[in-house]
Amino acid sequence: MSIQAALLDLDGTLVDSIPDLARAANAMRIKLGLPPLHQELIAQFVGKGIDHLVRRAMTGGDNDASVTDEAFIVAREHFVDAYHQVNGDHATVFEGVIDGLKAMKTAGIRLAVVTNKPSVFTEQLLIQTGLRSFFDAVVSGDTCPTKKPDPGPVLHACSLLNAEPADCIFIGDSINDALAAQAAGMPVLVVPYGYNEGNSVQNLKVNDIVESVVEAAEWIERHNAAIDPA
Repeated sequence: MSIQAALLDLDGTLVDSIPDLARAANAMRIKLGLPPLHQELIAQFVGKGIDHLVRRAMTGGDNDASVTDEAFIVAREHFVDAYHQVNGDHATVFEGVIDGLKAMKTAGIRLAVVTNKPSVFTEQLLIQTGLRSFFDAVVSGDTCPTKKPDPGPVLHACSLLNAEPADCIFIGDSINDALAAQAAGMPVLVVPYGYNEGNSVQNLKVNDIVESVVEAAEWIERHNAAIDPA
């Protein structure tokens, strides 16, 4: 079937938000009396939502370290306060994103963002980077009861776009995107420049790896042309 809609991840696919997330995470650590972490390490904590990022940043990525509920609540408040102040300040749109989104819109492809970032930060970032007007729907980390890799947010985006999952494609950068989209019953493209918790996307079982959102638009065009050559 032809692809009628594209669902795209935000952090690591459309926007490089690590500089802002790292500033907020390190501001949180300083408030807790901890030394700052390297930005490259914090990038490995991104992808499963703010709660996961806060917990990992609190322990410096130590999987064996435990965090009490009380300590987490305090740390999360520090992070949220700091991120409100810096969200979008140093984030940049990846090369090829604008042209790729324009190409999809020109082709009549409906677009949605599906992210694990909370809505208050999602809208702010999309507006500040000039991307909001491209999207017919936005599903954030607090829009649904579950987050990626659960398929719930993906299926909700399909509903908002009035599109069947089989008529959609997901474009992301991580295993969370791939698992969520595949569980929803749609093909997946991934870009290699994102975060994926520090792991290579080469090992992900996806339909294809594309170098940019422009290349993703070209992939969709070729797919649709093969189905309907006329």
